[in-house]
Amino acid sequence: MYKPLCAYACRDVLSTSKLECSEETDMTHMHGAMLKKRATHTAIETSPDCYASDNNVLRTLAYCMSAYCQGVAIWDLEKYWTLNVAGRQSDQPVPKATYQQTLATLPTTPSDTLVVGEDLNRTMLVSAEDYQGSYNAQDVFERMERNHERYGIVLLVSGAIVPIAFSLLRFVPFPTVWATKFNSWLVYPPLFGSSHKTPIAGLFHVPTRGQAFIISYLVSINIILSAVGYRGIQPNSWYPSILGVDGQIINFVANRFGVLSFANLPLLFLYAGRNNVLLWLTNWSHGTFLLLHRWVAWLATLEAILHSAIYLRLYLHNDTHASEAQLTYWVWGIVATLCMSILLLSSILPIRKNLYEFFLAWHVVLSIFVLVGCLWHILARFTRQWGYENWIYTAIAIWGFERAMRLARLARNGIQTAQVTIIDEDYIRVNIENVSGSGHAFLYFPTLTWRVWENHPFSVASTVLPAGERPSQIRYDVDVEKLGSSSDGSDSDSQAVQRQSPTKVGLTFLVRTKAGVTAQLRSYATLPVLVESAYGPHEDLSSYPLLICIAGGVGITACIPILRAHPGTTKLFWGARSQNIIDTMKPSLAGVEVESYVGKRMSISEVLRRELLECSTTAAVLVSGPSQMADEVRCVISELGRQNSRVRVKLIEEAFSW
Repeated sequence: MYKPLCAYACRDVLSTSKLECSEETDMTHMHGAMLKKRATHTAIETSPDCYASDNNVLRTLAYCMSAYCQGVAIWDLEKYWTLNVAGRQSDQPVPKATYQQTLATLPTTPSDTLVVGEDLNRTMLVSAEDYQGSYNAQDVFERMERNHERYGIVLLVSGAIVPIAFSLLRFVPFPTVWATKFNSWLVYPPLFGSSHKTPIAGLFHVPTRGQAFIISYLVSINIILSAVGYRGIQPNSWYPSILGVDGQIINFVANRFGVLSFANLPLLFLYAGRNNVLLWLTNWSHGTFLLLHRWVAWLATLEAILHSAIYLRLYLHNDTHASEAQLTYWVWGIVATLCMSILLLSSILPIRKNLYEFFLAWHVVLSIFVLVGCLWHILARFTRQWGYENWIYTAIAIWGFERAMRLARLARNGIQTAQVTIIDEDYIRVNIENVSGSGHAFLYFPTLTWRVWENHPFSVASTVLPAGERPSQIRYDVDVEKLGSSSDGSDSDSQAVQRQSPTKVGLTFLVRTKAGVTAQLRSYATLPVLVESAYGPHEDLSSYPLLICIAGGVGITACIPILRAHPGTTKLFWGARSQNIIDTMKPSLAGVEVESYVGKRMSISEVLRRELLECSTTAAVLVSGPSQMADEVRCVISELGRQNSRVRVKLIEEAFSW
């Protein structure tokens, strides 16, 4: 940053002096750092051309360097001279003579000593006191900047490494009893109370204890890295005795907050993405990363606000706010901080849930302003001198990769036709031919709304379709993926169906129609669709001899592929609003022990206690349904795991997170 430091210290001492070629300027139009305040409304501005051509400043600087840079290689001094005498811009004039040539033109040793801030109208000496003050200022500033950079890297890297490290614990062959106890005490339960998916007062979700541990790490590491590694020194020309060491520390703290806020931005975009590489490297859900995304957003925004507030206080104290507030870097910094604050306040749960499409569009627009504001804040203030812009470029690269992957998934599937079949007044079934995938997919219906970017997530219920029939003739009373058997085990019936309906590749979605796009689908038999798939392949549960699925309504779609793929004993407990949906999906559940509850409440506690306490082997419990159902399953599993050493169970939750 400042190498050789002795040369930078000499140049810094001269930076506030008026040269013969300096010009007076109105302070309201100040736009650079080479300025000296002369009166209430005027200042002295020295251009790069002036520094590169003025004999007095060149000779004074050359003599200062020769006196204080003893032991520094001549080529280092010449390099500094060429690149930095006129300033630190990428496009600026070079001095009219080299360092050695300028030094050779000195007729005698200067006799007068420069008073900092006074006119430099002849060759003068730089006092040891002034030199040391500038040397200390730049030395400690460089040390602090190194710390800021290191701590930012620690924050960013650990934010990616910690989830990977914890997810690797699943490969450690702990006894299943130990794993169940650990999860039941420290991972599965809500941090407090009994609600996780169900929001408290409709405003926020309580994280699980496992999620709370990661959140506490992110909060703690931000606090710690904001509070350590500071150092002040006197004499210091940048922070004289009026402010002292405390003034230096305040400035360094403000800079630290700014860098840490920047370092959080790549994590912010990484955690939010559907194509988050951490989803591929860990067994964590997208919902967990979205929760971390929101917490990192709070941290990054708070750090940006503190960075802005501290500098505002410093500029008000120094009586420079009026001039600084008109500069480009200040304006864009305010834009970025305000947009981050607005994003945070407009992302509360009621808005996300009730105005989801507005929330998404608003989120994208303001996020662009945040990135642009941060980037111009840095480029206008420092150009590309210190590398602060690399944090923003990293965030842009992560977001660009995420969006490019979405487009690639859409392009791979192309424009398809969705075939809609009404099951009853609550549910419809959507079939899409010539598309493959598993887990869940995001569907775009561009003809239903002018917001062509609007998309919705749906779980994949089936990956093959019956072939050779028009949509209105497709029979849904057969299992299109298990045509070798029927729900009652009749081979003759299934063989007859197989002759009537050969299969082909496609996806089936079961949709509960509410307001908006899903309600509009009822009016169509077919319509164009774009499919962004596939996401979230299901976790391999084949090592668990018993699979228990607790499903509510359309949540069955997430259970069916897992039930079909499981090689052991499978049991389904399914609560639904109507019998029609159960009858429609019954053939897809051949070989599965099903207990259904139509129009009545399932006693989840009773079901799980009966199944798990009587179970002599390890079991996996999958829940997919309303938030209250998911929370009850979570609490019962945690309680059983804590209280009974015979219970060996793993909990899997399939649910969309707001």
